[in-house]
Amino acid sequence: MAVGKTSLSAGEIIRSILMSDSEVSARVKKIFPVVEDSAELPYIVYRRAQMEQTPVKSGRGADTVAIEILCYTEHYTEGVELAEAVRGALDGVQGEVNGLVMRSCYLADSEEAWQDDAYVQQLMFNVKI
Repeated sequence: MAVGKTSLSAGEIIRSILMSDSEVSARVKKIFPVVEDSAELPYIVYRRAQMEQTPVKSGRGADTVAIEILCYTEHYTEGVELAEAVRGALDGVQGEVNGLVMRSCYLADSEEAWQDDAYVQQLMFNVKI
C-alpha cells in the first residue's frame, strides 16, 4: 500500500525547485539531502529542521516546516551569490511534487560560517504545506 505524502516530504519540493532553477543549477555541482561529507565544491545540502502542525477539528490541518539550506563554496563571494540564487528560486514561491503542495515558502533567517574548509551560507525557509 502506498503511503500519502505529507510535510515530512517537503524536501522533495525544495530539491525539485532548486534543481530546475537555472541560476542555482549553474552555480552548484550537486544538491544533497541531509548531509554530504565528500562532495566537490560548490554544493548545497538541505534538511527538514523543524515542523509545526496546526490541527483542525476536521482533519490534519496545515503544517509549517522549517527547511535549512546550506550552501558550501570555496570563496566567500561565490557563497553569497549562490545564497542569493537560492533565495531567488524559493522566496515567495509555491510548488507541487507528486501531489504534495507547497502553499508558500519564505526566507525566515540566515547565517554564515566557515566549516570543513568551505564558506557556508545557511538559509532557513518556512514552508507551508
